[in-house]
Amino acid sequence: MKLIRHGASGAERAGLVDATGTLRDVSMLVPDIGPAQLAPAVLAALAAIDAARLPALPEGTRLGCPVGGVGKIVCVGLNYADHAREAGMALPSEPVLFMKAATSLCGPHDAVRVPPGARKLDWEVELGVVIGTAMRGVAEADALAHVAGYVLANDVSERAWQTERGGQWDKGKSGDTFAPVGPWLVTPDELPDPHALQLWLEVNGQRMQHGHTRDFIFRLPQVLAYISQFMTLAPGDLVLTGTPAGVGLGQKPEPRFLQVGDEMRLGATGLGEQRLVCVAG
Repeated sequence: MKLIRHGASGAERAGLVDATGTLRDVSMLVPDIGPAQLAPAVLAALAAIDAARLPALPEGTRLGCPVGGVGKIVCVGLNYADHAREAGMALPSEPVLFMKAATSLCGPHDAVRVPPGARKLDWEVELGVVIGTAMRGVAEADALAHVAGYVLANDVSERAWQTERGGQWDKGKSGDTFAPVGPWLVTPDELPDPHALQLWLEVNGQRMQHGHTRDFIFRLPQVLAYISQFMTLAPGDLVLTGTPAGVGLGQKPEPRFLQVGDEMRLGATGLGEQRLVCVAG
């Protein structure tokens, strides 16, 4: 099942994608796709709906982040060996964690703002994991049972703010529109193996990233169980699982960073595509 949220920013409503790829409105049955709707019983009820009977959305309807009410975004850094090498950093012995502000979330085709003073804006295509039931001190063998679904994400990063402004990655990760997510949330029944996904990203039509989730250093059960040792992962929380090589910072002979007017396109197996234009912000 593919779930969406549609409508104006801040006023999104629940929807889904039917078997033909048509976007449908389901807001007459559930008000939103948020923590309460990610419970297994609610997801099962949504999956049982005859989607063909739901109203189709008009062409051009805006899609928002497919999960509302996200409490926190927990990110895994350096989870691909090739990305660690291009960053000039040693392979981690355990997952590297940092946070993005929930206010950085935006839709899959929204404009990405280049904030005043930003000079090293970068891209990172990632697999995102949406938590469906609370996790605290969970064993690896049980971790994936707590997942409501998977999303395509772009961990937009201002590298100067990330590494040159006092050592806190969060500063360069949390700007408004720095977390485009979507277009849809795919439930595990439709995407049974999250370690079998290709990911890619282009800037102005040039392929910059091409990776595969089989190349994770730390696979998802380990990552989720590890995070749950240090904090509770609540329904609706989002975990970003790392990016493969090809980010702007790692380009040779010189780094390449995003400018106003640049367009990013990115996608992943079964998770759809994003198109994002950079604007002055």
